[in-house]
Formats: sequence, C-alpha cells, structure tokens
Amino acid sequence: MMSPSRSAAGAAAVTVVLWASAFVSIRSAGDAYSPGALALGRLLSGALVLGLICLVRREGPPPRPAWRGIAISGVLWFGFYMVALNWGEQQVDAGTAALVVNVGPILIALLGARLLGDVVPPRLLAGMAVSFAGAVTVGLSMSGEGSASVLGVALCLLAAVAYAGGVVAQKPALDRASALQVTTWGCLVGAVVCLPFAGQLAHEAADAPLSATLNMVYLGVFPTALAFTTWAYALARTTAGRMGATTYAVPALVVLLSWLALDEVPGPLTLVGGALCLAGVAVSRSRARSATAGGDAERRPGSSASRV
Repeated sequence: MMSPSRSAAGAAAVTVVLWASAFVSIRSAGDAYSPGALALGRLLSGALVLGLICLVRREGPPPRPAWRGIAISGVLWFGFYMVALNWGEQQVDAGTAALVVNVGPILIALLGARLLGDVVPPRLLAGMAVSFAGAVTVGLSMSGEGSASVLGVALCLLAAVAYAGGVVAQKPALDRASALQVTTWGCLVGAVVCLPFAGQLAHEAADAPLSATLNMVYLGVFPTALAFTTWAYALARTTAGRMGATTYAVPALVVLLSWLALDEVPGPLTLVGGALCLAGVAVSRSRARSATAGGDAERRPGSSASRV
C-alpha cells in the first residue's frame, strides 16, 4: 500500500498536470465564451461531477467549523479568481499573465507564515526564487508585441491575490472536513458567486462551437473537479507554502503541452525558463537531513498532517 506521503505527492502531481492542461482548453473556450460565462460553465460542470461523487460516497455537508474556510475559498478562489484570470488573459498576452499570476505562490508562503504559523525553511525560499526566475523567463519568452493593458495586469494581480487568499483559507477547513467535501462545497459557493453570468452563459452556449463547449466541460470535470480535489488532499498533508511552490511546475508543463497540442515550438529561452521552474520545485520540495530526521521541522504547529 502506498504511504501517505507518496500518495499526497502523487495527488499534487495530478493537480499540476491537469492545471497545466487547462491552458489549452481555456484558449479554445475563451474564443467563444466571455470570462464570467466561462467561469460559471466550468464551475457548474465541476459541481455536477463532484455532487454525483458525493452521492455515491454518501458524503454529506461538511461540519460547521469548516464552513468559514470553505466559504472564503469558494468566493476568492473558485469564484473571483476564475473570472479575473479569464478576463485578465483577454487583456494581456500569455507571457505577461504568467509573470503576474506567478506572484501567487510567494503570497501563499507569506500568508501561510503569517496566518497559519507555517514554517518557511530556507530551501523553500530558495526553490521559490529559482522557480519564479524561471516563470519570469518563460513569460518574457512568450510575450509578443501586443500591449499589456493596465487593466489586464491589475486583473491578473487580483487573481493572484485571490488565489493565495483562497488557498490559505482552505487549509484550516481541511483539518475538519474531507478534501472532497471542501472541494465540492467550495465549487458550489463559487458557482453561486458567478450566477450573475448565467444569462451570458445561456446566450453564448447557443452560438458557441461544440469544441469550445466541450473544452469548457473538460475544464469543469478535470482541472476543477478532479484537480482541485487532489490539490485539497495534498494540501491537507503539507504546508500551504510548499504546495504553492509545487505549482511552479505548471509553466514548464504548459510549454510542453503547447508544443504537443498547439504545435507551438518553444525557443531556447523558453526551455531554459521551464528547466528553472522544475529545478526550483525540486529544491523547494527537498528536505534537509535534520528536517528528515526530526520529521516535524516544517509542520505547522498543532497540525497532525505529514509533509508531501
């Protein structure tokens, strides 16, 4: 039987791969759906799948103490983040969006240390610095000649802040509810937040090509329902900062998937940036000998969760 640490690491890997795959689907669906409609369609698809899984597993609503974190993460991460990111990516090129949004993991580490009492070891900081440099390199190499509007940059920055706040709010909820409960009800909260876009979704779905609608459904089923659940499973077993650092593998995988699916051949600078992202993740996930021997050096005080 797989150990808890390995199963959590596997869950984190599933999350990273699926979130990277979302890049291709968002580009396709975004041509036919406006930011709010795309977010609502994605969340409704995800909530439907998660609800069915909860019925099969007979998992009821989460306990009352978990609701505060679920509600905050649902509003910030599932709701506001998805709309702001979709909108921001329509205003700036992909490279600029990647640069700004990748501030998120750094904010997660800082907020986790401040609000959750997470320990931020030097290896984590060093790894995040290397990965962020890689994300910057990838972003610069992807930036075209298009202008980066102030609105677009502001929206991407707000998305990064909402992402960080949602992750930090979700962490305590996972001490009281299962990963499936936290994800399902967070997704439902996000869908409720996006309900004002229901009219746009209905109107655009009538005219959208089938490929765009299928990509929207894919976003809901896999990068949302599955990937957010595996994320929550892994987050319950490690610190918020360490999980945030793991997502720096996404830019490297996006480069690879864009190459395979969109025939976008990466240049040398892009490949160097992707390699830096992966190297930084490797550093941030490594553990010093003293931490390995002690076992609890990087755990949040009072938490019974083990590290990934």
